[in-house]
Amino acid sequence: MTILSYQLYTSRNFPPLSGTLRMLADAGYDAVEGYGGVTGDPAALRAELDAAGLAMPTSHFALDAIESDPDAVVAAAGTIGVDTVIVPYIDAADRPADAAGWAAFGRRLAEAAKPVQDAGLTVAWHNHDFEFAAIDGDALPIELVLGASDALGLEIDLGWVSRAGADPVAWIDRFADRLVAAHVKDLAPEGVTEEDGWADVGHGRIDWAPIHTALRRAGVTRYVLEHDNPADHARFARRSIAAVRGW
Repeated sequence: MTILSYQLYTSRNFPPLSGTLRMLADAGYDAVEGYGGVTGDPAALRAELDAAGLAMPTSHFALDAIESDPDAVVAAAGTIGVDTVIVPYIDAADRPADAAGWAAFGRRLAEAAKPVQDAGLTVAWHNHDFEFAAIDGDALPIELVLGASDALGLEIDLGWVSRAGADPVAWIDRFADRLVAAHVKDLAPEGVTEEDGWADVGHGRIDWAPIHTALRRAGVTRYVLEHDNPADHARFARRSIAAVRGW
């Protein structure tokens, strides 16, 4: 069974959260995915999720939060109902400049993940486009990061893979046994720059049929719909879930 989730970062510009959760429940979503902007008060967040009838099985947590206080991350996850902790990003200023640096970052991530994993939670990395830009010849940061530990999962962001010019199907197949979820995000048609060049899922230029087949082949059951900057989050939510249901 595929769980249709929604990354709440999509709705960061459309408060209040309670209204967003009601809108998503009405649209038919099963779950939502958290990020740092909504997880500050885990008990209050859980109450709002319960009121809307939504779950939050996955959530993004910053690497520095995991490193500085893994017990707090584990406790927050337990309160909210999160079973998969996802590290989402590294700032441009902090990104390594060579392959050795990316390998070291992967080891840092793996080490930070251990106490969270020891508590029974899954820990994964979430990609953007920069992990698919070759460094030191043909080395790719995505392979260097995940190569640090087989215990690290991947939440593959298919929109960013596509924006990087990489083949989503090839990367789904490459990391099939590491995938914990997929961000389902679409690119706007060529030349369209509104909404930062993103589109409602199924209304952009990504060919989803082979991607959906590859995700099913890999056993991915969590689809997290996302748009980085929609003009209307309710429009995005409704149109996108309708498209995915049609697959």
